[in-house]
Amino acid sequence: MVARNEEAQLEACLACLDFCDEIVVVLDRSTDGSATIARRHTDKVIEGAWEIEGPRRNTGLDAATGDWILEVDADERVTPALAREIASVIQTATAPAHYLVPFDNYIGDRRVRYGWGGSWGVSAAVRLFSPGAKRWGDDRVHPSLVLKGEKRWLKERMDHYVDRNISDMIQRLDRYTTARARDLRASGDIGTLAGNIRRFYSRFFKCYVARQGYREGGYGFLNATFAGLYPLISHLKARLERD
Repeated sequence: MVARNEEAQLEACLACLDFCDEIVVVLDRSTDGSATIARRHTDKVIEGAWEIEGPRRNTGLDAATGDWILEVDADERVTPALAREIASVIQTATAPAHYLVPFDNYIGDRRVRYGWGGSWGVSAAVRLFSPGAKRWGDDRVHPSLVLKGEKRWLKERMDHYVDRNISDMIQRLDRYTTARARDLRASGDIGTLAGNIRRFYSRFFKCYVARQGYREGGYGFLNATFAGLYPLISHLKARLERD
């Protein structure tokens, strides 16, 4: 697990992981009580400062010593059913391999299952894998992945508490686009305004219509809107602002 100032979430998340043989917690520039909470559950707590997400996550993967690695964020909860499935699957699983875990995403206490995508959220992610089968790229937000081995799926879902409310959604959009703008400037290719306006419409359509976000009412509309705004605002920040 990689976390930064997650004392409000950390205890509930770590309490779900008592079926694991080893817990590794990487704390990035945490100034709250996260370290105290983490040490109640494990003695493998790594504290440091990583500006870029990929190297931060790879630090945790490198510190894990098990035959199979489960990667969990502080706002996620491994359900008892998922824990039982993982424990069963790894008894006979062959490596190298990586497993996608389906998500149940929540905004507040509302489960929002449809319409995620466009770098705004996912309905499944690679979270269980053999050592070396997953590596993160050098990006500040939504790093690329290098995956090895056979791709497999688990059936049980991970509970993911994405945002507390609409204000949280707006603040997340601001954080994500600021980080993405830095990556765009570093790459030397920020794209064009016209191209990112087109992406707004294509991403909105994909999330709201193709991925059935309309089934979620107002939350589906908001997710589709933010998915479309993400590349557009990132481009504008990269073009108009400087760190």
